[in-house]
Amino acid sequence: MIKRFFCVFVLVISIGCTKEKAIVNPANLQEYLNINSGLIVDEVIACAASDEFDTSKSYIFYYPVPGATEIQYFETENIQADSNDFSNYTKKELPKEGVFNGYLERFVKNSTQEVWAMVTYKTNGKIHKSNPIKLKHQTKPTEWTTNVSIDLTEKTSPKFSWNDGAVKENAIYFQVVTDQNNDLLSGTYTYDKWFQYYELGNVVLNVTRETPPDLILGNEYNFVMMGVSLDNWVNLVIINKFTP
Repeated sequence: MIKRFFCVFVLVISIGCTKEKAIVNPANLQEYLNINSGLIVDEVIACAASDEFDTSKSYIFYYPVPGATEIQYFETENIQADSNDFSNYTKKELPKEGVFNGYLERFVKNSTQEVWAMVTYKTNGKIHKSNPIKLKHQTKPTEWTTNVSIDLTEKTSPKFSWNDGAVKENAIYFQVVTDQNNDLLSGTYTYDKWFQYYELGNVVLNVTRETPPDLILGNEYNFVMMGVSLDNWVNLVIINKFTP
C-alpha cells in the first residue's frame, strides 16, 4: 500500500514538472499562445526595415504600450513557411534598443536570411501579438532618403508631403515629429502621402500619448516617415530636419 502511494506521488510530481517545463519553454508561438489562452488577445503595432548601410542587418520596430512586459520575438525558419501557422514561429533571443529615446523599441537582427517575424508582449490581463512581418532586407531593402516637401506657410503647423520611392507597395505611412533631443512629440499613421502637424483629419491610427506641444519658432525639429506595405515591411524611410 505504501509502495503504491509512493508511485502515485512520484507520478504526480513528474506530471507537474513536465507542465512547468512546457510553460517555461514553449516549443513555438502557438504553444505560447495556448499556455496564455486565459488572457485577452490584443495587438502589437510592429514593422521591419533594413539598415541604411548594411542590408544584412534588419530592425523589427514595435510600439510597447506603457506597462508592457515579457516582450518577445518569434520567427519562422524561412520565408517559404506559412506565415499564418503560428506553430512555425520559434522564439529567438535578439538584442533590442530604444527608438526616439525609448518611445518605440526595436529588435536588431544580423542575418541575410529572410523570414517571417512576430512580436509579442503582455499587459495586465492581456497578451499582445503583432501581425506577421515579412523581412525582405535582401530582395527589397529599405530605401532611406531625405526627400520630403515641408510647407511652412503655417509655421507652427507645417505640412509634410512625399512620394513613394522605388518600391510602389506602401499601404500606410507612419509619421513622427521629434524635438532637438529626439523626444517624440507626435506619432501618427495615415493612408495619404501627407501629414500636417498636429491635424488629425486624415490620421487613421495615433500612438501619441499626450497632446503635443506647440512648435517653437526658431527651434529645430526632426521629421521621420516610414512607408509600410501590407506585409509590414518598410519600403521607404524619410528623415529630414526643419525649423519653423
